[in-house]
Amino acid sequence: MSAAKFSSAQPPTAAPASVCVRAPGKINVSLRVGPLRPDGYHGVASVYLAVSLFEEVRATVTEGPDITVTVDSDGALQVPVKDIPLGPDNLAVRAARALAGYAKNPTGVHLHITKRVPVAGGMGGGSADAAAALVACDALWNTHLSREELAGIAAGLGADVPFSLLGGTAVGLGVGDRLTPAISKTPLHWVLVASDFGLSTPGVYGALDALREEEQLQAEEPAEVDPAILAAMRSGNARDLAAVMTNDLQAAALRLAPDLADLLGTGKRLGALAGMVSGSGPTVAFLAEDAPAAAELEAALRAEGHRALAVEGPVHGARLASAAG
Repeated sequence: MSAAKFSSAQPPTAAPASVCVRAPGKINVSLRVGPLRPDGYHGVASVYLAVSLFEEVRATVTEGPDITVTVDSDGALQVPVKDIPLGPDNLAVRAARALAGYAKNPTGVHLHITKRVPVAGGMGGGSADAAAALVACDALWNTHLSREELAGIAAGLGADVPFSLLGGTAVGLGVGDRLTPAISKTPLHWVLVASDFGLSTPGVYGALDALREEEQLQAEEPAEVDPAILAAMRSGNARDLAAVMTNDLQAAALRLAPDLADLLGTGKRLGALAGMVSGSGPTVAFLAEDAPAAAELEAALRAEGHRALAVEGPVHGARLASAAG
């Protein structure tokens, strides 16, 4: 799309010199995966839930023309960041560069990312960084794009980036980028457990294809999500949701990381209503009855040596947290 399609709905204002934006990680409460398509992708039908584990991106105007990035880690899950690219392949940098094409006077910018969502963990942490960078640079450069316009840019960066902008609860179809907001007002309580390793999303999808070929399973293109999932999300009834949660990628993730099966069993033993691998994994999400039950489960998992954190959802999407200068 061209910049000519975007028009400012607001009068010019003085842009800040530095802004901070927070964007949430997500859980796939339900994930159905279709067969491998000729374009190399898989169709999905998923229910996304934004949870209270936020990435943070601070964007600061610089004198030079470049877009640069640094990364550190914070929070209970102790996310390692040594393998995150700090060049043009970083998804937040790509987001800023994409937005610069729509800004009248884009400046140089430094992006400092504080990671809290597990890296290569199936929770869309990189997508959250990209969404936060879009919102931050939109504020820095006074582009005044609508959320719909930002979502159009986001879709070109990755299937999960539009949801990181939207937040809340949504049904995702296509490759996950065709989003429809879903009603889900009552908080659901989860405990996340991070692994000491990551899993490649393409690798997990490849393992799923191999499993289906070995077992001679013919997958169908998913056209909708299970209505029982949406009903449970609407009601906020954790027990009803526990009975219908599903993830087609879980078997593939367990093949690549067999120890996750033991972790799933541990969570159930310690009181979780249900547990599943989040997205392509290896982060595991355990559903709890309520906030006190989630706190107890977090403490029990930590006592057994796991990096666990209680969260809730739905929460808002990428949002400006502060601005200065």
